[in-house]
Amino acid sequence: MAHKITDACVKCGSCAEVCPVSAISEGDTQYIIDADACVDCGTCVGECPNEAIEAE
Repeated sequence: MAHKITDACVKCGSCAEVCPVSAISEGDTQYIIDADACVDCGTCVGECPNEAIEAE
């Protein structure tokens, strides 16, 4: 199960920096997780200061 980034994202980039498979990229208004590339490790969840990442 991949993770998703909610509207609480403030585009700080913390999640993208720690993603071991580079599944997170910057979108227009927030960061986006590529569900096909996400390996569901959860590293990004713990790194997000706004708790904007959740299981899909």
